[in-house]
Amino acid sequence: MDWYDTIKAAHLAVTDAVSHARRLKSERYFVWQEDGTNDLAADGGHAERAVTGTTDLFTRQERDPWAEELGQALSEYGVSWSLNSVQHEEETGFFHYEWVWEVLA
Repeated sequence: MDWYDTIKAAHLAVTDAVSHARRLKSERYFVWQEDGTNDLAADGGHAERAVTGTTDLFTRQERDPWAEELGQALSEYGVSWSLNSVQHEEETGFFHYEWVWEVLA
């Protein structure tokens, strides 16, 4: 399984309300996006490569169980991650969770 399929599978283990790089018209959804790489250089080349990215959960549920489920799914698929922030967006009414992740490519 390549990195893209790994990330996609981890999200789909929680829900099919998930999108790559695009907002969904929904009251509860994940959107994820890769944002770069973290390469290990050795002997003038790339010895190992990881892709970095973020996942955002937009939900109207305070303490949404999907937040914990995503962490578990990312871990089960071997993805390094951290919960970066949780915010409440007054203008939209959404709770916005953001994870930062890294997966071997």
